Amino acid sequence: MTGKAYYISHPQVNIDPNIDVPKWGLSDVGKQRVASLVEKLSLYEVKKRKIAIVSSDEVKAVETAKPIADFFKCELIIDPMMGENDRSATGFLKPEKFEQVADKFFANPDDNILGWESARDAQKRIVDRFSAHLANIEDLEIIFVGHGAVGTLLYCHLAGKTINRKYDQSGGGNFYKIDRATSSALTHWQPMEDFSF
Repeated sequence: MTGKAYYISHPQVNIDPNIDVPKWGLSDVGKQRVASLVEKLSLYEVKKRKIAIVSSDEVKAVETAKPIADFFKCELIIDPMMGENDRSATGFLKPEKFEQVADKFFANPDDNILGWESARDAQKRIVDRFSAHLANIEDLEIIFVGHGAVGTLLYCHLAGKTINRKYDQSGGGNFYKIDRATSSALTHWQPMEDFSF
């Protein structure tokens, strides 16, 4: 396998405590950021690139991935196993509480904090699916579209780092580059507006 792969996290979402988190969609700001990314791609005349798009099945990820897939006129591959770490045990948490639990999630990777899927299990899941797609999709650059926590866990694996929240993204809507040949991270998180091949 040669070439690169890319992991993009979805940008801002509409937060609604009355809707299951996986069903949250992008906010107007998030949609505009995705539109700006697609517009930037058009400036680089990259339509001739051989691209595959793989997305989590969560609404916010699909709403990020579909405009990109439409631009490249390629299939959008939906993989439910690439979703965010399972937080259904708590459902929606207010931001301050969420940040506290997320800190514990990364700091105690083998523990199911408040019933959440552990960071170790979530990392194994995302790494397994990432590796499977690399093996199954040959001779193409792959853009993975997903989420911040599992994206960070994947980054830690690809960069040879221990699980630690210091490697987490700042906000949403970021990306990093991956060397397909070595399955290693080439960059850390960067704003999606800075996306380049």
